[in-house]
Amino acid sequence: MQELKVVPKATMQRYPIYLKALRKLASNDVERVMSSDLAELVNIAATTIRRDLSFIGCLGKQGYGYEVNKLIEIFNEVLGTGFDEKIVLIGVGNLGQALLNYNRWDYVVGEIVMAFDTRKELIGKTVKGIPVYDVAQLEQKIPKDCRIAIVAISGDAQQVVERLYKCGVIGLVDFTHTHIQVPKGMLIKSIDIVSNIQELVFETNTLKKFQ
Repeated sequence: MQELKVVPKATMQRYPIYLKALRKLASNDVERVMSSDLAELVNIAATTIRRDLSFIGCLGKQGYGYEVNKLIEIFNEVLGTGFDEKIVLIGVGNLGQALLNYNRWDYVVGEIVMAFDTRKELIGKTVKGIPVYDVAQLEQKIPKDCRIAIVAISGDAQQVVERLYKCGVIGLVDFTHTHIQVPKGMLIKSIDIVSNIQELVFETNTLKKFQ
């Protein structure tokens, strides 16, 4: 395995952008890419791309560029972003169904393979091509190698998170807008759209003052 250096946060946030572009190139049978060509695809300076990739041991050859598939392999190895990641969705309300519209995440990570809900009108149905099961069957239906779950429910979130952890889930995307305490060893990314909008309003107001 590649030895991963300490990667700056800003660089880490650009990696999914590169990976998305690389997988699209691979799907179009592109074998090699120059940093200048990749820069045009992702709208990031070529010098920044070369520096970012150097953190994971990717050094392009002058006049040759980068091997697309090799770069993808390195990302998969050191960052754990295999395209076969099995993700489960808890909650198939309006937000959950909106998330299903973006399933397979446009060549970046894996895909939502199943969903869970409590509403009888959804259980046993297929929504956006994804089967929906009763959340009471979580332990029986969840894939054994599932590590990531998206939680988009309003009630009993804490209990569901604890059950997910016992099933082997160690990464959580939280859309609940409630305070969740995750067990030791579980990572959580809380998505608060309202807070993000508030931050953006503040930043745009600040920007206007200096224009």
